[in-house]
Amino acid sequence: MNELGLAILSLVIWIYLLGFRGWFWRTDQQLREEPIAPAPSVCVVVPARDEADFIAVTMRSLLTQRYPGSLTIFLVDDHSRDRTADIAKETAISLGQSHRLHIIAAASLPPGWTGKLWALEQGIQQAMAFQPDYVLLTDADIEHEPTNLSKLVAKAVNDDRELVSLMVRLRCESFWENLLIPAFVFFFAKLYPFRWSNQPTSAIAAAAGGCSLIRREALVRIGGMEAIRQALIDDCALAHQIKFSGSRRIWLGLASATKSLRPYDSLDTIWTMVARTAYTQLQYSPFLLLGTVVGLILVYLIPIVSLVVGAIVGNAGLALVGLLTYALMTISYLPIIKFYNCSLWFGACLPAIASLYLLMTMDSAVRHWRGQGGAWKGRVYNLPDSQQE
Repeated sequence: MNELGLAILSLVIWIYLLGFRGWFWRTDQQLREEPIAPAPSVCVVVPARDEADFIAVTMRSLLTQRYPGSLTIFLVDDHSRDRTADIAKETAISLGQSHRLHIIAAASLPPGWTGKLWALEQGIQQAMAFQPDYVLLTDADIEHEPTNLSKLVAKAVNDDRELVSLMVRLRCESFWENLLIPAFVFFFAKLYPFRWSNQPTSAIAAAAGGCSLIRREALVRIGGMEAIRQALIDDCALAHQIKFSGSRRIWLGLASATKSLRPYDSLDTIWTMVARTAYTQLQYSPFLLLGTVVGLILVYLIPIVSLVVGAIVGNAGLALVGLLTYALMTISYLPIIKFYNCSLWFGACLPAIASLYLLMTMDSAVRHWRGQGGAWKGRVYNLPDSQQE
């Protein structure tokens, strides 16, 4: 295929993506305030490992939720080497809410489990004794806006959803966060279009592990976290288990105010975050890796190359097709750029951004082949059946 043929193919792909890929580029899948009466009971499970920097803010945001129903919180301290549990307890005492916080010391990690899922499983087991209507699984670095739980529960009850999940607002302050974080959300939504995931008839199932409200019956039906105990990308694995074992009614959206506190203020920190699981997403397959490399080049790099080469050699057709494709690409990226309040010029950077993510994905495969894949807080997870080191 010649240069013009490749350019046209890239253009056709972008026409499909904008018009026929579940409108993945839009940001309108968000929760709204709805009345709920009576309010169901909720237990919150928070796995925490070395989260002393964030746990006070997270606990305060949970303990001060404006939620009219019963709310109990279980913090699972996963062998933290700092004051995570102590700070959580002190925060609850300072708010006069210590009766609502239960701190669990995690047992040793058994074979065949990832650390986070084992911590969640222990918290869920304790929570089930309270017979809650819903269980909220949330990370220890999330600040929940005061009505977040009410909105989650209202969506679950009023829309009859077994799982309601939010992709919380990731921190976007430094240059590297502005450059790469909106694209992370953009790529995720392209892979798992929210609208398709939210449709019971769709084969797509996705969730965001930082904030997922689950109906108790659904957790019981799938057998808790044991069903996905080895998953590194646990949120989508959980969504798949719940959707295709029951009513198929799940929901995923964007959070505008509930946010992640964790900074990714350098290229290295974002690179590590992506490289940790990118090859896992490709099922550790060299063939899928090759397809991803070719696909990223075709979709994101061919348009700008066609534009530049066409302009240099005087091929007006090639340059025009490249320009049109580049324009469609940029237009599709602008909604998430605006959502994150980034400068609009970042919208024109998608080819460069995709190049960086391509390198991160290749590095993820190299780390896996070297036995260094999935490293997180002193543990290394590699193959699906690997044990922690």
